[in-house]
Amino acid sequence: MDEIKDCLRKFPLEARELYLHDAVPYLDGPPSPLQFYREWICPNKPCIIRNAFNDWPALSKWNPAYLREQVGSKLISVAVTPNGYADAVNGDRFVMPEERQMSFSLLLDIVEGKVKRSGVFYIQKQCSNLMEELPELTGDVQTHIPWMSEALVHKDHYENLYCVISGEKEFILLPPSDRPFIPYELYQPATYRETEEGTFEIVDEENSPKVPWIPLDPLKPDYDRYPSYRSAKALRCSVKAGEMLYLPSLWFHHVRQSHGCTAVNFWYDMEYDIKYSYFQLLESLTNAVGSL
Repeated sequence: MDEIKDCLRKFPLEARELYLHDAVPYLDGPPSPLQFYREWICPNKPCIIRNAFNDWPALSKWNPAYLREQVGSKLISVAVTPNGYADAVNGDRFVMPEERQMSFSLLLDIVEGKVKRSGVFYIQKQCSNLMEELPELTGDVQTHIPWMSEALVHKDHYENLYCVISGEKEFILLPPSDRPFIPYELYQPATYRETEEGTFEIVDEENSPKVPWIPLDPLKPDYDRYPSYRSAKALRCSVKAGEMLYLPSLWFHHVRQSHGCTAVNFWYDMEYDIKYSYFQLLESLTNAVGSL
């Protein structure tokens, strides 16, 4: 068992030396499909791409006045939490946001501070809420990224493109090879619910299986409780308006954003190839040996 632990400690270090950068690289423009597949998707490396969607009208149009005009009083799904953390650990619970239906104009009033409400409000659905709930805005963006679609044709988990329209997103990224240093625990799933007093309570999701999740806060890691995390080497980057982050499949990530940040996500199925099998083996060995 000690030999396996030693191998698991060495594996991420060797991976960094062989293929990872010390920082997330920038590309000055969108690559060709073949170049992107060879240099970024196959090696499973992130990058930030500039000038990839300069022609999107959303970059100049998406301001509160325009959004009110286009969407107005239409009802949309809005996530609400007491602190802005969605799908996150709170004590011994994995807590999801409260989902509410409200008019888009009311959401804008809350974001702009014109209407006071308890909690943090935002749109965060991951299943085509732009296409399904806000089709009035789809003409201002592309519905797919042509060179990414071509690079991943016939690809069968997800490759992700974050396109920031306004504001800024800050990412903490950890490669799949750092899995031996990253702790997991099981949590009871629950949901936030606002009370009549304007505070938030946590309500358990009855009869739901426990959720495996990373227990530490990457902004303030508890090294006394999780000492092996000291060996993890995170990449940090900021993605600004007009920039696109390629977030490869299987990478661990933590995201923060500026107030009023707007972004469009594109998800592409990953290929279940040999690197997926390698990660599953790494996951199984890490779970078998426990703490390093």
